[in-house]
Amino acid sequence: MPSTHLLIIGDRAALSWAVTAQRMAFPAGRSKSARALEEGDEIFLYTTRGCFRNPTRDLGRVIGRARVAGPVGVLKNPIVFGERTFTEGCHLEVSGLARFREGLVLRDLVPRLSVFPDPATWSVRMRRASLTLPPGDASLVRTELEPLLVSYREAVEGYRWEPA
Repeated sequence: MPSTHLLIIGDRAALSWAVTAQRMAFPAGRSKSARALEEGDEIFLYTTRGCFRNPTRDLGRVIGRARVAGPVGVLKNPIVFGERTFTEGCHLEVSGLARFREGLVLRDLVPRLSVFPDPATWSVRMRRASLTLPPGDASLVRTELEPLLVSYREAVEGYRWEPA
């Protein structure tokens, strides 16, 4: 049975690449996290407060829904964002996106999500590449996110980020 994961993206260039290429990459040293994803798994794309380099303005948001479209494997050509090298990855099939800088504010759901047993320290669990969601939590996120999504084609251009 497929699992559901929150993929945590903390960099705008990485977000642009992931959304426009419909791929996900994982940094060296995160193999265990990456290998938890299996073809067919449901993915929610989450952007951190710092993703756009202004954590006082931006909020952490679930911005899209996808499926893992192929196995996680070692990348023939590692991807580099800033000073981090991403050595493993997989293809995604993005089925819906929120418009750029919109989406589901995750902190508003934290008290209702069992994956965060202590709502006061929930952000500590977000310091990873992905987080597996229990079925009830996945259902809640899916239900709350759905009205905020538009088709991939309608929203993808907003996520094209030109390097500074």
